Amino acid sequence: MKKFNIRKVLDGLTAASSSSSAAAASLQSGNRENDLIQETLQSEHFQLCKTVRHGFPYQPSSMAFDPVQKILAIGTQSGALRLFGRAGVECFCQHESGSAVIQLEFLVNEGALVSALADDSIHLWNLRQKLPAILHSLKFNRERITFCHLPFQSKWLYVGTERGNIHIVNVESFTLSGYVIMWNKAIELSSKTHPGPVVHISDNPMDEGKLLIGFECGIVVLWDLKSKKADYRYSYDEAIHSVAWHHEGKQFVCSHSDGTLTTWNIRAPAKPAQIITPHGKQPKDGKKPEPCKPILKVEYKTTRAGDPFMILCGGLSYDTVGRRPCLTVMHGKSTAVLEMDYPIVDFLTLCETPYPNDFQEPYAVVVLLEKDLVLIDLAQIGYPIFENPYPLSIHESPVTCCEYFADCPAEVIPALYSEGSRQKRQGFSKKEWPISGGNWGQGTLSFSEMIITGHADGSIKFWDASALMLQVLYKLKTAKVFEKPRSKEEKSSTEIVDEDPFAIQILSWCPESRVLCVAGVSAHVIVYRFSKQEVTTEVVQLLEVRMQCELNEVESPECGGEQASAVSTPGTSSSPQTSLPQSHPSSSSNNSSDGLRDNVPCLKVRSSPLKQSPGYQVELLIQLVWVSGEPPQQITSLTVNSAYGLVAFGSGNGLAVVDYLQKTLLVNVSNAELYGSTDPHHRQPHSPRKTRQPSAGLCDGNDASATPEERCKSPTSDARDNSFSRSRSSSVASIDRESREVISSFYFCDWLSKKSETVAVPSLWVGTSLGSMLAIALTVPSTPEQRMQQPVGVSFCGPVVRLKGGILRMAQLDASGILLPHVYESWYEPNAPEEEREQPRRHRLTSPPSSQENPDCQYAVVCSEKQAKVVALPSQNCVYEHNITETSFVLRADVVTMTTGVAIACFCANGHIMTLSLPSLRPLLDVNYLPLTDMRIARTFCFSNQGQALYLTSPTEIQRITYSQETYDNLQEMLGELFTPVETPEAPNRGFFKGLFGGGAQSLDREDLFGEVAAGKASRSLAQHIPGPGGMEGMKGAASGVVGELARARIALDERGQKLGELEERTAAMMASADSFSKHAHDIMLKCKDKKWYQL
Repeated sequence: MKKFNIRKVLDGLTAASSSSSAAAASLQSGNRENDLIQETLQSEHFQLCKTVRHGFPYQPSSMAFDPVQKILAIGTQSGALRLFGRAGVECFCQHESGSAVIQLEFLVNEGALVSALADDSIHLWNLRQKLPAILHSLKFNRERITFCHLPFQSKWLYVGTERGNIHIVNVESFTLSGYVIMWNKAIELSSKTHPGPVVHISDNPMDEGKLLIGFECGIVVLWDLKSKKADYRYSYDEAIHSVAWHHEGKQFVCSHSDGTLTTWNIRAPAKPAQIITPHGKQPKDGKKPEPCKPILKVEYKTTRAGDPFMILCGGLSYDTVGRRPCLTVMHGKSTAVLEMDYPIVDFLTLCETPYPNDFQEPYAVVVLLEKDLVLIDLAQIGYPIFENPYPLSIHESPVTCCEYFADCPAEVIPALYSEGSRQKRQGFSKKEWPISGGNWGQGTLSFSEMIITGHADGSIKFWDASALMLQVLYKLKTAKVFEKPRSKEEKSSTEIVDEDPFAIQILSWCPESRVLCVAGVSAHVIVYRFSKQEVTTEVVQLLEVRMQCELNEVESPECGGEQASAVSTPGTSSSPQTSLPQSHPSSSSNNSSDGLRDNVPCLKVRSSPLKQSPGYQVELLIQLVWVSGEPPQQITSLTVNSAYGLVAFGSGNGLAVVDYLQKTLLVNVSNAELYGSTDPHHRQPHSPRKTRQPSAGLCDGNDASATPEERCKSPTSDARDNSFSRSRSSSVASIDRESREVISSFYFCDWLSKKSETVAVPSLWVGTSLGSMLAIALTVPSTPEQRMQQPVGVSFCGPVVRLKGGILRMAQLDASGILLPHVYESWYEPNAPEEEREQPRRHRLTSPPSSQENPDCQYAVVCSEKQAKVVALPSQNCVYEHNITETSFVLRADVVTMTTGVAIACFCANGHIMTLSLPSLRPLLDVNYLPLTDMRIARTFCFSNQGQALYLTSPTEIQRITYSQETYDNLQEMLGELFTPVETPEAPNRGFFKGLFGGGAQSLDREDLFGEVAAGKASRSLAQHIPGPGGMEGMKGAASGVVGELARARIALDERGQKLGELEERTAAMMASADSFSKHAHDIMLKCKDKKWYQL
């Protein structure tokens, strides 16, 4: 377990913190009583470490399978190792060098794995511990590694090199043998030129003393290990890519660069026994078929009861332009071509036996693609695929935003799973997933966890993340609400993004009410309600919002009047663009006389009826429209509240509040109008950008083509208009900020806005990118009947507090320092008849009454990019302040609940993860964890309750971490075990006649050939040995727990019994020999008894 060198911050001593605090505990006069709040969180409650990684291995490069343990290993181009067992058993390891993994070889049923890297190093991994570790490493200095082969139940690893030589490594000690097969000895006079790198090594299944060596040029050599010379040489005029044996060891098959397969009899090296081109067109005149693409790999597997399987990838004809990559399965006279969605990296055939000299009985093929893992069932007609139990579809469409919910209501996960199970594809193989090794962890967390991911195609996925596992629960497609253009030519001119117009930018979810609100890159917001009943929506409820530029730069008399009514008469309802239901207006009818687009949304809404299955169903669609030729600004912040029935969203132009129950627009104001006469900023008219906005900033596909300003757009980091990619000095930041104020965050709550108030009233707190926190008071009708008939009142309370940097997060504490949960309404069935519908239960915590000694009974917690403040309410006095960072800026901040208290968790652009106590803002944790290497991390990093956090570490993988000491202490119990004690299957029976006449597999004592006594020592300059924590003996003793102890005892007992059996057999043989000798001696004595000495 890699434990970070955490600088624990002494409680109360802030001088040691890297983020200096000018006023870490600046108490205002008259508020000394706040010292009475007892804080339970201390530094020892925090510890940072990685827990588990989910998703598809990014840029895979190699693969291996242990047929006894049934564990799959995948290596990547960045030096990562992912190990998979049964569903829920996964493990991630990383080579320190970061070089690509070119080959993996299991020590079958030994709990060990050998990896070969592109930097010419090989490593031995111990898989008998929950977090695998490297035991030995060997770094080649003078030769490049190209191919490795480890025979079954052997401790000698063959290593082929680019020079054509083969070296032999003892995997127990990781030392080189002095036995070397030189390329010139192998080919001798069969070729006048260098044969090229070694591309294949394998021993004859029936004779371990014969080694088959394939060179790139097309030469194959059968090498006799004992006599140290070549028995046969096979030559073909096309380059070789792979070689496969028939299990009887009399034939082998080579795949070539011209799309041909050559079959050779080992005793007939003159010419191939057969040459076929599986995908070549056979000319009628008997000429050679036209060359095809290279066959990159071939496997030859036999069955006891039928024809053998020949499985290959590549080899398609060159005229199949645009055809998807294929895997070809040849079985008898039938040939099946299985198309894949992505290029094939590697494939392996899973067989019933681990012994190469027995009938293989293949039952499945594992196909590793560039972005997927597919298992094909060979035993069923049509070769169906197995249903994949791993969460490998995170990247099905690029992830654009992510939210993490720990300690969510327990009933939400079963509800989503119930509806999501209907979305599963059909036609999978009916057999169990064959990669079934390992055991689940014993320990579990006591709370439910969920992850929600938004994607570039407009889809949203809900994941069950409980107990360190990940399982998709439900998938929602938001693009169904819109009309899809059939081609690029039909794309509307009103769209403001070039690619992925439906991409999800921000998510807001209320777990208790199950209300979901999403904002897309095309300036649209969709509100969803969860229902267990299917409905058909004839017309999607649509609300169009016209957001003006700052300081009335764009004249629009109609909008101006409506806007005035929306903001000047709080307590009344005004809906500037609220004709319901309405269809999408056409561009022609809304264009002004000078041809400017006006009152036109970016996307066209679906006109046909929308069938909505049980699950999430559209409640309301909100679209920002073009204003006098200017496109709408992208939405920068979003929140939904089920207790009030309101949605608030903001952009660079201002903010809007929508009543999604009455489908009306309550507030639509510019940023300047939020302040009224108290505006502290000197503003200049500023036009929105006129260019089309690429959405490459959301996805990872086109980062190179986007400008730095566009790449830095971060849907889930609340300061969304800042360029994170350039150096952020304070002066650059201030210039960037003053040019445009953006609404960066929201928070719905009940608060006391005035000292004279005794009851907390609904309100909306607004945070801006210039560091202002403002409040808007709301008057929400109390009963459900009034709520649907009377409008929600609105009044502006002005600024509450101001901080350095953009506001990222706001929260509320009660008088005792306990976090007040957000107000919410419990879920009810929205499509139930009125008489059957349960009355919605609104959950709203009331603050304790204030006393005369301390009139403040609430605290507002506000965190910005630079600092955090705690403000007493209703006096609005700042009681605590802490400068989080001076040289960097905070990317993500969350107010989180731990087992023993509440804290602020922050992730800074310089890679530091910090936690601060509440309400005193004492630094508790400060770890330099992860430097900001790309915007994916900034966009997806999120904290959650109970010390959990996550981020997208690659376009296809989610990395989960914990900052809780409690979780860290229990992590070993929670992780699954890869290695489980399993008996190796018995070797195939040689049979009576094969044993009598010397047939069957020939064993080889490799120690006599490759050991130091026989072969000598290898050159020290050839490779450098880097020892690990222990040798193979230590590895075998590394299995932990009672199961491991029992397994070792059983193995030792078996070994002892085997040795005793062997001793008994030897004793019996000696006794039989002694009896025979005695008998012969007696016969001779009788024969010579009566003879004289001269007759003998």
